[in-house]
Amino acid sequence: MIKEIKFTDKALKQINSLLSKKDEGSFFRIAIKGGGCSGFQYEFSFEKNKNDDDLSFENILIDQTSADLLKGSEVDYVSELIGESFKITNPQTKSSCGCGVSFSL
Repeated sequence: MIKEIKFTDKALKQINSLLSKKDEGSFFRIAIKGGGCSGFQYEFSFEKNKNDDDLSFENILIDQTSADLLKGSEVDYVSELIGESFKITNPQTKSSCGCGVSFSL
């Protein structure tokens, strides 16, 4: 069970909508990976298998390391002038790059 990470209704609705177009039994994965100009970036993907270290909430998977880095975060789905996207508000983030794709912890 994923604790200390909040998912807005908009985010859950969008995740379920995306999963409805995938094969039955698919999961939506949120992960933090090294990369980008600030050091880390969020990665969203679809998977068929759950790993041993995965935490889950409904049909969402987050590996243990990413879950630790996401503690206290809120996952939302927003519409902006540049388009629609998932937005994670993470209180552990110290700074982010100018384009908003990567961040540092």
